[in-house]
Amino acid sequence: MSKLRAAFIGTGRPPERSGPMGYATAYWHADAYRLIGDIELVAAADIVEDHARLFADHYGFTDIYTDYHEMLAAVKPDILSVCTWPHLHAEMIIAGAEAGVPFIYSEKPMAYKWGDCRAIMAAVEKSGTRLFFNHQRRYSKAFAAAKELLDAGAIGKLQSVEFAAGNLYDYGSHNFDMCNFYNDECDIDWVLCGLDYSRESLVFGTHNENSAVAVWHYTNGVMGLCTTGEPAPTIGCHHRLLGSDGVIEIGRDGQPPLRVLSAGKPWRVIDTGGDGLHGTEFINRAIADAVAAYREGRPCMMDAANAYHATETIFACWESARRRGIVRLPLDTDDNALVEMIKSGELRPVKGE
Repeated sequence: MSKLRAAFIGTGRPPERSGPMGYATAYWHADAYRLIGDIELVAAADIVEDHARLFADHYGFTDIYTDYHEMLAAVKPDILSVCTWPHLHAEMIIAGAEAGVPFIYSEKPMAYKWGDCRAIMAAVEKSGTRLFFNHQRRYSKAFAAAKELLDAGAIGKLQSVEFAAGNLYDYGSHNFDMCNFYNDECDIDWVLCGLDYSRESLVFGTHNENSAVAVWHYTNGVMGLCTTGEPAPTIGCHHRLLGSDGVIEIGRDGQPPLRVLSAGKPWRVIDTGGDGLHGTEFINRAIADAVAAYREGRPCMMDAANAYHATETIFACWESARRRGIVRLPLDTDDNALVEMIKSGELRPVKGE
């Protein structure tokens, strides 16, 4: 099997610090490629040259760039990791596709405008690029075991999926993705959402509402519900799957990672082998599966189509708040309704001290 050559856009600082300004996820991607064993790390681009140099020194290569276009033209990598802030994803993924990169693995969320998401999908379809997004929680044994219980009929027929999170976009992208995972990627036909954005909240440079309540309807009849910010405790756990004969709960921090209530039986805590909701090992598993899927020509849970499905729901939530009503899918706008409501003055989030 031939060795694949990997390059990176956006190395960030070395990962001593992490938070809403960055997590240096390129290091996590690089570690995952190294674990696969036959992938060579060859180049990195970052607008801060010192960051790229530290990354290259850490992984033992020399080619660094401050212009990712130059890197793509000079290096012609087999694998491209996009580890930048969301508003940059579209231009970088499209550039990679147009440069002929056959495998792109990007951080989430997909993009910062719905039209950009559509442009990404058109670009990779045209180039034949395999594109993956890092919704790695599908590879946690806690989330995976919940799906196994559901498929085995532990709670009967699925009736609704629920989650609680800090926001709809940044962390919410994982959660919408998991809801779709549990409902077998069924299409959504409508979304209804109300939100509050009175205090500015920027995560990786992108606006995220303070609080929201959203409901959505899948075409197979399953309902969805999420709460963010102050209403989040309404759900009481991270994810809940309600069935005709029971309940599955994926617990937030401090709760059992997974428990099930089947008809006529008490709550039962499920062994998840030490896995919870978070862990860089999930990224290792996700990237390993994406690389294997690329080499074998098979589908992967990280495929861009799944991220596109989840991201449409996020933008539909914000669009519903703008229209103050139900939004029917497919979404017929190209912009970011939350940002546009800020620009128009309809929302006036106060900047923090």
